[in-house]
Amino acid sequence: MTKDTSPPRPRLVYAGLAITVIAGSGGYGLARWTNHDAAMPTPAQASASDHKPLYWYDPMKPDQHFDKPGKSPFMDMQLVPKYGEAGGDDAPGIRIDPAASQRLGLRTVAVRRGEMASDLTATGTIDFNQRDVAVVQTRAAGFVQRVYARAPGDVIGAGAPMADLLVPEWGGAQAEFLAVRRTGNKALIDAARQRLMLLGMPSGMIAGVERSGRPHNTITISTSTSGVIKTLNVRAGMTMATGQTLAEINGLGTVWLNAAVPEAIAAPLKPGQPVQATLAAFPGETLSGRITAILPETQADSRTLTVRIELPNRGGRLRPGMFATVSLQGNRQPALLVPTEALIRTGKRTLVMLALDQGRYRPAEVQTGREAGDETQILAGLSEGEKVVASGQFLLDSEASLSGMQARPITSTLPAMSGMTGQ
Repeated sequence: MTKDTSPPRPRLVYAGLAITVIAGSGGYGLARWTNHDAAMPTPAQASASDHKPLYWYDPMKPDQHFDKPGKSPFMDMQLVPKYGEAGGDDAPGIRIDPAASQRLGLRTVAVRRGEMASDLTATGTIDFNQRDVAVVQTRAAGFVQRVYARAPGDVIGAGAPMADLLVPEWGGAQAEFLAVRRTGNKALIDAARQRLMLLGMPSGMIAGVERSGRPHNTITISTSTSGVIKTLNVRAGMTMATGQTLAEINGLGTVWLNAAVPEAIAAPLKPGQPVQATLAAFPGETLSGRITAILPETQADSRTLTVRIELPNRGGRLRPGMFATVSLQGNRQPALLVPTEALIRTGKRTLVMLALDQGRYRPAEVQTGREAGDETQILAGLSEGEKVVASGQFLLDSEASLSGMQARPITSTLPAMSGMTGQ
């Protein structure tokens, strides 16, 4: 046994050539498996049809075609001929032996026409009903003598006192009213009573002055509705002007649920649609409401529309800030449907693998619509009754790419656009 004394560089070159030959042989074998009937016809087929190769190609670079045989400019191997189908049928598609299809677990599904529900799911938060707001104001200028220990955020009932206000102007007007009343002149009494009302005095206080016969120039300002105190601007000793706001009360009988819906799926929504909502605070409980408004402004950062839903708030359990999951119910619409698992999304386009006759398969480009459950709507690219591969399609797509096969474009199946009926 002689010792190898050749320099290291030639040995590296020999090793690289050996790896190249092995890789070329592997690619050639892969091409023979997928195009056994089309690329390498039997002698009987070749003699019977007497057709010539369509082109020659390198299995390691199948997208490059050559018009004559020879050695590949990319690899140190002979070009492989590509034949059309026997009998002159040159329809595109890779052919897979039925036995091989079973081993690969290929499963086909027919494109069907059905109905797709337009139900959407979104998230939202509870907010105050801004239409249920009461403003407490003074009717006359005066001094705050007493407050009732209120604070923003307190929940109060209707008629709850807010502050006692001393109105000096009312004292003199009431004394004049009592003096006129003693005259018994009905016309003068009515005029004096009207003056008290114009000064902002409630009718109940005027009636109390008539009953007691004494002036009463201190009024207790109360709320006209129940709810939560949003703002409170009164303190003991303050001087209040006529029409000055003491507090704002937000009712809690109903609340708003503001749901963020992506703009891409918000088109079917309309005011008045029924809504189902579930809250994390009340697991297992479903609340019903209706859409009252779809706000016209889109949130630029999240690309969502705000859908306003009004919910009844029995017992005041729903508190602003609570998180909710919203189910927006819509009408069922006809659509052309395929299993979602049959789609091949490449990033630039969406493909399906068509199952043709005689064991042939071909990629086809499609335009998809909405998804519901495990099905996807097809807007264009397929027709009802065509069969697509729902399992094992990624392997077929890889083989189609290796053979340089072009996907069927959407424009070649315009009748499939009928799947948009009712949209």
